[in-house]
Amino acid sequence: MKTPMSLSQGNDQIANIPCAIDTQMPHYTVSPMQLTPLSEFDYHATLANTPGASLVLFGSPECGACRKVEKLLPGAANGTAAALYKVDVQQATALARAFEIFHLPTLLLYREGQFHAVMNCEVTSATLPGAIEAALAQPAEEEP
Repeated sequence: MKTPMSLSQGNDQIANIPCAIDTQMPHYTVSPMQLTPLSEFDYHATLANTPGASLVLFGSPECGACRKVEKLLPGAANGTAAALYKVDVQQATALARAFEIFHLPTLLLYREGQFHAVMNCEVTSATLPGAIEAALAQPAEEEP
């Protein structure tokens, strides 16, 4: 069913814009998840205090693939990760060296502060949730 819509402010009519809204269409929600920056100083403490699964994206603002993954990650991880974090390797060089991050972007999976895996899969809603579930089914590992 299509209904007309008008814009109004208070009691004053601003515009009567004929706009068809299909009330039968499914509703889509935008993921409220955003990537929270981490530094060398709060990395381990933040991950240890985060319940559930966490994904950490190591990247750089100059890396085109990193920017693309950063945009795709909230939608792809929705429902499978409790928190999303990012590390700028240009600012947190000690972390990048400690984890031997040579290729960007790199995505790490944690659960309650325990490292589980480096995620080597496409960042899509069809691929990432299954890869997260498979990695979390395995015991925690040592950090790289």
